[in-house]
Amino acid sequence: MPTTIRKTASSDYDHWLALWTGYCLFYGREPEAEVTAYTWSRLMNPASSIFGIVAEVDRRVVGIANCVMHESTSTLQPVCYLQDLYVDPDARAGGIGKQLIDWLKEEMKTQGWARVYWATKENNYRARGMYDKFTPHSGFLRYVVYNPDFQK
Repeated sequence: MPTTIRKTASSDYDHWLALWTGYCLFYGREPEAEVTAYTWSRLMNPASSIFGIVAEVDRRVVGIANCVMHESTSTLQPVCYLQDLYVDPDARAGGIGKQLIDWLKEEMKTQGWARVYWATKENNYRARGMYDKFTPHSGFLRYVVYNPDFQK
C-alpha cells in the first residue's frame, strides 16, 4: 500500500499518542501525561519551533517523527533536529522510517535548512542499520547533564 508522509494534524492525535507511548517505552521511560500534553500542544502550534510529520498507510498513522528547528553557531541557516522517530512494530521493515527521513531531506532543500541530524542509542542496531544508509556516523558522542531538581 502507498505511504503518505505529511505534517502532523490534530486528527492524528489518537494514533500519534499510541506511537508516542511506544517510543517512550522503547527508550525505557514512562510517558508522562503532562509532558505528552505539552509536546502535543507544541506540535499543533504553528509558532512553535517543534513540528511533527506522520507516515500514513490506508488512512492509519504508522510512523511519527517529531522535530525541533533551531539556530546554530556553525551556520547561517536553521537546522532540524529529528528528536523522535518511531514506526509501529507491525509496519517496520517496510521503509516507513526511510520515507520519513527522506521527507525531511526534501524539506531541508525546500526550506533552506543547513542540515537534518539525529541521535540514537548505541545499541539501537536496527535503526542504525537504516541510518548508516543515509550518512556515516558523525563520530560525536552525546553527553547529558541533568538538573537534579527534575530527575525522577
